[in-house]
Amino acid sequence: MIIGVPKETYPGEKRVALIPATLPSLKKDGMDVQIETGAGAASGYPDAAYTEKGGTIVSSRHQLFEAAQIIAQVRLLGANPEQGKTDLALMQPDQIIVGMADALSNPHSIRDLTTRRVRAFAMELMPRITRAQSMDVLSSMGTVSGYKAVLMAADALPKMFPMLMTAAGTVTPAKVFVIGAGVAGLQAVSMARRLGAAVEAYDVRPAVKEQVLSLGAKFVDLPLDTQEAEDTGGYAKAQDESFYRRQRELLTKVIASSDVVITTATVPGEKAPLLITADMVSGMSSGSVIIDLAAERGGNCELTQADRTVVADGVTIIGTENLPALVPYHASQMYSKNIATFLLHLVKKGELTINREDEITKGTLLTCDGDVVHPQIRDMLGSPAGKGEEQ
Repeated sequence: MIIGVPKETYPGEKRVALIPATLPSLKKDGMDVQIETGAGAASGYPDAAYTEKGGTIVSSRHQLFEAAQIIAQVRLLGANPEQGKTDLALMQPDQIIVGMADALSNPHSIRDLTTRRVRAFAMELMPRITRAQSMDVLSSMGTVSGYKAVLMAADALPKMFPMLMTAAGTVTPAKVFVIGAGVAGLQAVSMARRLGAAVEAYDVRPAVKEQVLSLGAKFVDLPLDTQEAEDTGGYAKAQDESFYRRQRELLTKVIASSDVVITTATVPGEKAPLLITADMVSGMSSGSVIIDLAAERGGNCELTQADRTVVADGVTIIGTENLPALVPYHASQMYSKNIATFLLHLVKKGELTINREDEITKGTLLTCDGDVVHPQIRDMLGSPAGKGEEQ
């Protein structure tokens, strides 16, 4: 069984799907890994490191796709809509394609994959169950994003984060407010606390309050009805506009008193909720910073511009997309662990086993035998049931 690892083609993407350290465990289970030359260079893993661990370097992308039964990537077509199209012609029938597909936001790209009759798996759709925790790429990459967001905020803020007692007087701590206490938000809370900031956090899911408090931050309670704020997978659910309007009203005072606001609120497959209006930005002190981790989904701040830094009323709003690619060495390490564990789920002693009744396989399988087979994606496309699926 050959696993192919091509070089990522999405602009600015420096991660690699598998790092050298994961190759021995795959080899032990009957999987040989071929890597396109230079695939790991941008993340700090040179070709020589792969060969030392038993990998084979391939100079031709075409040759890689032709030889591999499984292709492991960071970004599949849906998450790489332009450059990713060039790989379609290289895909082989029944080939396994594994990576992040952004399937809920770009379902039509999944239909494109059916033209090549590949079996595509979307890692971002991994079910949140105990035995899939080591395959959860959203949690892994959220950890990196939360860490990096705080460092970017500290760099942009014209203040220091910690309280300091000096001969020149006392420096008061910066006030950091994190909106959204998922994996990225909790990592941001933890990192800001380590740097010495006074940290507050808010989430529509009351259940996360204990986690916020355990990190030494203050949880902001808002008088809102949040009984149905969480779906069965643990993600925040979209609310109606009246809820968000009331939420913004209640958040205004907290945001105005904050030096840094980090927003992380997203709803899978939907536009990010608007949490900070232009008027709310104007109420912040000059020099304040907003880091919008939802920039790729439209942004939680009205003034956010994807992949740009803008200044409005003296407030710096940073909408950098793909923060994990800014920490590619460890982001790749974590992603590689997720991918390798998933491959070991699919391949046993060199033999591919796709059990479509298994919860992990069923939850991530997008296409098979020329059909879109994932129920949610199929419904979004308005497609009839695929082969072997219930009508």
